[in-house]
Amino acid sequence: MAISSLSLLMLASCKKTDAVITTNGGTAGQLSVSATTLPLDKAKLTDTTTVVKFNITNANYGYAAATTNTLQLDLPGDNWVNPLSITLGVKALSQGYSTIDFNALMLKLGFPTGVATQINARIAYSVGTSVKTIYSNVVNLTVTSFNLTSYVYVPGAYQGWNPATADSLVSITGNGIYTGYINFTAGNLNFKITPAKVFTNSYGATGSTLIYNGGSDIPAPAAGLTQITVDLNAKTIAFAAVTHTYSIIGDATPGGWNADTDLKFDNGTLTWTATLPLTAASGQAFKFKADHAWTLSYGNPATVDGINLAKNGGNISSTVAGTFKVSLNVANGEPATATYTMVKK
Repeated sequence: MAISSLSLLMLASCKKTDAVITTNGGTAGQLSVSATTLPLDKAKLTDTTTVVKFNITNANYGYAAATTNTLQLDLPGDNWVNPLSITLGVKALSQGYSTIDFNALMLKLGFPTGVATQINARIAYSVGTSVKTIYSNVVNLTVTSFNLTSYVYVPGAYQGWNPATADSLVSITGNGIYTGYINFTAGNLNFKITPAKVFTNSYGATGSTLIYNGGSDIPAPAAGLTQITVDLNAKTIAFAAVTHTYSIIGDATPGGWNADTDLKFDNGTLTWTATLPLTAASGQAFKFKADHAWTLSYGNPATVDGINLAKNGGNISSTVAGTFKVSLNVANGEPATATYTMVKK
C-alpha cells in the first residue's frame, strides 16, 4: 500500500509539471501605416521628424509566443521573392522613419528616384523554424524618393592625366563607397582619385591604403576594363577584373540575330547602356548577350521592364517600336538574375 501511494504521488507530480503547449498555427495581426503617399523631400534630409510610421497588432498563436516581427518591403512585381526585411525590436508594435532613414530603405529597393513608385509592405510573424511563418495584410504605399548619388574621379595616364575629362566612380546612396569600371591601356596604369574634377585635392596610395593629399600614384593591376571600389570611410581601394562585357541582339535590333549592338558601361548608373531603334513586328524579340558569345546571356522571364531577367533565359518580346535607351543592370560575375529598363526617346 505504501508503494502504491508513493507511485500515485509521483504520477500526480508529473501531471502538474509536464503541460504540453500547442499552437493553432497562428492568426496574423494587422498592419497599418500613418501615410500611404510619401513624396520624400530632400530639403528635410537632416530633419529627424517621423514622416511615416508602421503600426502592427500581435499575431495570435493560442499562447504567449515569443514572436519575431519583421517589416517587409517590396516592389509589387517581385511577388515577395526577395523583399527588404527589417526585424523590429522585441515586443515592438510600431516602427517610425525619418526622411533620410526611409529614403535609404527606398534606395536599397533599387527603384528610380524622383518618380512616384508603388511599394508593398507587410509584417512577417515567426516563432521559430518548426512553425510556418505567417503574414499580415499587405499595405500599398506610393513613394517618391530622392537621389543621394555622389562621385569621385579617376584622372590618370590612360586619359592623359586630365581631371576635367576623367571617368568617375559613383556612390549611389552617398555612403562613401564608390565603384565603377575604368578601361586602362597598356603602359598607362597609374592614376589618382580626386573629389572634384581638379587636382586641388587628391588621394594617392600606399599599397591598398588611400592617403589624402599624399601617397604615390595608384597603379592598376593590369590593362583592360577593371572594376575599382574606393571606400573613403576605411580609406581603402580594391580592384577586380571585369568578367564580361555585354551587347543586345535580336530581330528587333538593328543587327538582327547576326550582329550585336554593344552596350557601354555607364559609371553614373552602374549599368550597361545603349540607345538604339527597336522594331516590334509580330514575333520580334531581343536578348542580352555576354562577350559576343552564347555561353552567357540574359532573357525572359521579364514580367515588366526591369524585373527578373534570367540567366540564359528565353527571348524578350519587343512590343513597342521606337528609339530607346536600354540599360542592363547585372553584377560583375555571372549572377542568376539581372534587370533592365527601356526609356523611349
